[in-house]
Amino acid sequence: MEQKAWLILVIFTCLIASSCGRELKVDHKHKLPVYNHTLATILVEYASAVYISDLTELFTWTCERCNGLTKGFEVIELVVDIENCLQAFVGVAKNLIAVVIAFRGTQEHSIQNWVEDLFWKQLDLNYPGMPDAMVHHGFYTAYHNTTIRHGVLHAVKEAKEFYGDLDIMVTGHSMGGAMASFGALDLVVNHEAKSVQVITFGQPRIGNAAFASFYAKLVPNTIRVTNDHDIVPHLPPYYYYFPQKTYHHFPREVWLYSLGLGSLVYRVEKVCDGSGEDPTCSRSVTGNSIMDHLNYYGVDLMCQEWRSCRIVMDPRVAKYGKTDHKGNFILSRAPATRVRSNEGEVKASA
Repeated sequence: MEQKAWLILVIFTCLIASSCGRELKVDHKHKLPVYNHTLATILVEYASAVYISDLTELFTWTCERCNGLTKGFEVIELVVDIENCLQAFVGVAKNLIAVVIAFRGTQEHSIQNWVEDLFWKQLDLNYPGMPDAMVHHGFYTAYHNTTIRHGVLHAVKEAKEFYGDLDIMVTGHSMGGAMASFGALDLVVNHEAKSVQVITFGQPRIGNAAFASFYAKLVPNTIRVTNDHDIVPHLPPYYYYFPQKTYHHFPREVWLYSLGLGSLVYRVEKVCDGSGEDPTCSRSVTGNSIMDHLNYYGVDLMCQEWRSCRIVMDPRVAKYGKTDHKGNFILSRAPATRVRSNEGEVKASA
């Protein structure tokens, strides 16, 4: 009996050891994207601006966060899904010669509660058309089954009809990064978009290794920026000893971290390998900081105050909007037109 117990223990140990040695790798035979620091610092400002809750300031691009590297941006459509507390905008950046799509991260009463929920999200949905690819339904439906998708696709179509085939750049922070990833994949797979580039900031894992491989093949020009000990990119957890059952990031990560040399502190931007789970990048440290999650490249990525979703808007801008029976709201205008009231151009109130 004792000999049998030892035999079972040995077999179990061998299985664990062999599983550890078979960590799944994302297939990345395609060319890996090149990290562009300047572009990342531009798109992080869009990822910050989409947190603004004053729709007038955002729609007219006069908000406090609407200057700097994004000055002159033309918003075509602003979508607010009140029911699910989501927000996104689509517009044209003349300096980038591109359509820019930005998705907002979580705006719940407490980001701590949202982060805690990430620990328990299960892979529970087969991604359509991708064998063995699994994602979490909450991440998937936030983009696919809300007002957001329809508004984004409509605005991209409007921009294309007016400006022609511009590049499409998709960004978002945190939950917004997860939505940006699904949005970019949707544009490529279902709407034949030709040139789609993605840069996200502090996004969580959204699918398994099979999904990550499909994504890397279909949307190869993708950069996931992570920051120091930011907790969110570590979630939902990655278990390398259960490779078939665990979440897995897609490539390519760029890890921002501080390197101290005596009294000097340098900021390093490390371009990681093509696995999506480079053990020498953010996985090399403990993800235990919410503060590192809320600021990238010196730019705040959060709401000005945590509160329940609500619309703040100048009544003169309402004529550009439409509301569905659930209270979800879309502001839209034809490309290259100014936002005007009967008395003249609308100015955002201070």
